[in-house]
Amino acid sequence: MLIGIVDDKSYLRHSLKEKLASVENDMQVVLEAGDGSEFLKLMKTASPQPDVVLMDIEMQELNGIETILRAAPLYPSVKYIMLTVFDDDERIFNAIKAGAHGYLLKEETAQNIIDSVYQVYQDEGAPMSPGIARKAWKWLTSLSAQPAAESKKATRTIEPLSEREKQILKCSMEGKEYAQIAEQLFLSKHTVRQHMKNIYAKLHVSSKVEALQISLKNKWI
Repeated sequence: MLIGIVDDKSYLRHSLKEKLASVENDMQVVLEAGDGSEFLKLMKTASPQPDVVLMDIEMQELNGIETILRAAPLYPSVKYIMLTVFDDDERIFNAIKAGAHGYLLKEETAQNIIDSVYQVYQDEGAPMSPGIARKAWKWLTSLSAQPAAESKKATRTIEPLSEREKQILKCSMEGKEYAQIAEQLFLSKHTVRQHMKNIYAKLHVSSKVEALQISLKNKWI
């Protein structure tokens, strides 16, 4: 798997590379940038391009949220995880709306960061640090009380979730990793992963945030 790292502090980029290298995996850092502008410039000629980019939010030249807004339409196959020391509501919600596939605090362990990268790469969820997940939950709860906007998705027939799928989605909403969910519900990690895929298929969504929003509006969780 090919990784990009975008952070305006070189020592933090180095620290993140050390974290990735500290646990055995198949990740290779193929792109480094000191801010969003440099990232966009490097992506024009990058070969190969990264599969997953670990992106800082607060950068002087061009911040992470604005970078994702510009990059997502140009490179739709690239996925982004925000890595930041901040967990305030505005940054979280703006990152989600911009198209970030995950939002983690930089203090996360190497194993948690690596597991989150694999989740995003394999389209298995939108990893969030527990504290961030709780704030996202409050935000989604407030959204669920608002009238749903008319859209093509609204006209699709969605299948109700099973009780097991509701349990798994609720655990995921609380910020639990697949291994933690599996342990809590006495399932295998593979079974949890398959349930999440089934949830996405039933609800016609591609992210945990969308799945949670639909489930909350239907009062399934």
